[in-house]
Amino acid sequence: MSRLLTVAGVQMFVQFQDVEANLRTMEEQVAFISRSYPYVDVILFPELAMYGAPFGEWKDAAIEIPGKVTDRLATLAKKYRKWLIPGSFYERTPEGIYNTAIVLSATGELVTRYRKLYPWRPLEQTLAGSDFCVFDIPDVGRIGLCICYDMWVPEVCRTLSWMGAEVILHPTMTTSQDREQELILSRANAIFNQLYFLDVNGAGWGGNGLSLFVDPHGRILQRAGESPAILIETIDLEEVTRSRQTGVAGVSQILRQFVNTPLKFPVYADIKGGEGFRDLTPPAVVRNKST
Repeated sequence: MSRLLTVAGVQMFVQFQDVEANLRTMEEQVAFISRSYPYVDVILFPELAMYGAPFGEWKDAAIEIPGKVTDRLATLAKKYRKWLIPGSFYERTPEGIYNTAIVLSATGELVTRYRKLYPWRPLEQTLAGSDFCVFDIPDVGRIGLCICYDMWVPEVCRTLSWMGAEVILHPTMTTSQDREQELILSRANAIFNQLYFLDVNGAGWGGNGLSLFVDPHGRILQRAGESPAILIETIDLEEVTRSRQTGVAGVSQILRQFVNTPLKFPVYADIKGGEGFRDLTPPAVVRNKST
């Protein structure tokens, strides 16, 4: 039996530090996708899609979550009945500013938030988050969320898979010359963790494009160029179950061997109790419930 999920990744042209213009573009894109591809379930935007790079006076652009901006986007998600991950925002808190992504359900509920664990130093001066993030789409599966430079740290995606993620959504905003290396990392993270890895970059002032959708075997489903684009893909989360049972490309049972080894890895020692992988029963599910 299939567990289908249709995702739209919006490689959006981001205006230079024009918050209102970028928000309007996001609203227009959601409306266009909803009209043209009504079967889409999830719409994913790039990291910091509201702002553009370079960041300029980024502290002045920080918002409260929840607040006026997130309420506006929640109304959009509810209007079109789409799960919406509107990139990320500079989130203002009493302790400082984070780079934060949010998840809005098809009913407009703020389901969870995720604060980037690994800001890109020394350029990014936001605070580092401390919680991993997975969330469930009812009757479909479990989704993990990480942001941009997080993908360079293997333990991030491995922990999300250890928490039961079957697909990782990865909003990014990069203009740097290592984008080709990131495309390799997207495929590697999918293979190591036997899940879908959906990476969406911006265009213009928001990135150099090359968004990439990868399946649990590391196969490229879609790859964008450097111009604005919308990637539409229907994925079957049962393929994650199959790959974890029979192996990547039908041969390499990475996670099964990892779960069954007597070796202990200290980096995972503090992850406690829950559902974990389907059919593999690892020791962990931790969810970021803070909203």
